[in-house]
Amino acid sequence: MTVIDPDTLDLEARRARRFTRINKADAWFQVFGLAWLTPILKAAAGDNPKAQAGEIWRLLGVPLLAIALFLIVWASLAPKVQTSLGAVPGPAQVWEQVGVLHADALREGDKEAAFYERQEARNAELIANGSEDRVRERTYTGKPTYYDQIWTSIKTVFFGFLIASTVAIPLGITAGLSVTANAALNPLIQIFKPVSPLAWLPIVTMIVSAVYTTNDGMFSKSFLISAITVTLCSLWPTLINTALGVASIDKDLVSVSRVLKMNTYTKITKLVLPSALPLIFTGLRLSLGVGWMVLIAAEMLAQNPGLGKFVWDEFQNGSSQSLARIMVAVFTIGIIGFLLDRVMYALQSMFTFSANR
Repeated sequence: MTVIDPDTLDLEARRARRFTRINKADAWFQVFGLAWLTPILKAAAGDNPKAQAGEIWRLLGVPLLAIALFLIVWASLAPKVQTSLGAVPGPAQVWEQVGVLHADALREGDKEAAFYERQEARNAELIANGSEDRVRERTYTGKPTYYDQIWTSIKTVFFGFLIASTVAIPLGITAGLSVTANAALNPLIQIFKPVSPLAWLPIVTMIVSAVYTTNDGMFSKSFLISAITVTLCSLWPTLINTALGVASIDKDLVSVSRVLKMNTYTKITKLVLPSALPLIFTGLRLSLGVGWMVLIAAEMLAQNPGLGKFVWDEFQNGSSQSLARIMVAVFTIGIIGFLLDRVMYALQSMFTFSANR
């Protein structure tokens, strides 16, 4: 009779629990684009290091090699292309401008802090001298930093995206539940879905300028123009996918709702939305991606102080560093677009049981 060492059993149990935790974490690694962490953790835990090394190479080594080759080709070809602003900047020149923009942001932050310190000291002196009526609270009006412009673009795209979602999801549910509503909405969708933001922008500009006449409102006109343009261009994927998701609900579930005599609100909240959520989130991810692309063009023309205006100002500036700064903005736009998609994918994974996880 073979006697099994209790210490061996305990060790195997701990390993099994460790691999279970790694497998659970893998679902979230997939969501956030960190799938290469799983084989590293498994290799560290002693799970077939040779096989895990192959996975690490496929998931991490190959992408890093591709990026390295891209940088080498870029660095070798860029100096050979001459533009009106000089040679196309290579990776080193672009990275240098990243540092310059960061340093500019730090200097501007120091100026803002110094401004408010002087203001507080002046107001304190006035109060001490009994001149409270002369106390003033002014807002710093220095130029926006690169980080401020990034934040402005993110706020603008989310504002437009939320308006688009608020409009598209109810319309999509209505179109999915009603054949008549679908027939009414379909021609409008087909007509307006392909319209470029450059066509919407002058219309939105004129309407906002006519309706939003105040100069001290909660939002600036340039912000509203950009956000509404994003809304008009990004609501269609959500609307279409929501209608498709609702129309694809299992007919047996619909029959059950009739048997149970569910009212419309209960039917939508308890049956329609949970069943259609995977496609709704797919539409939301597509809409946010479209909105982010549209935003840059809208900010260029509306002069909303975000990344689009940064690109336009650098193009108009025409200095020797302008092209490198524009390329910094291009990479920033791409990285933020990727992160926005990952955020939406994470939300989709939290609220749905999609097979894509």
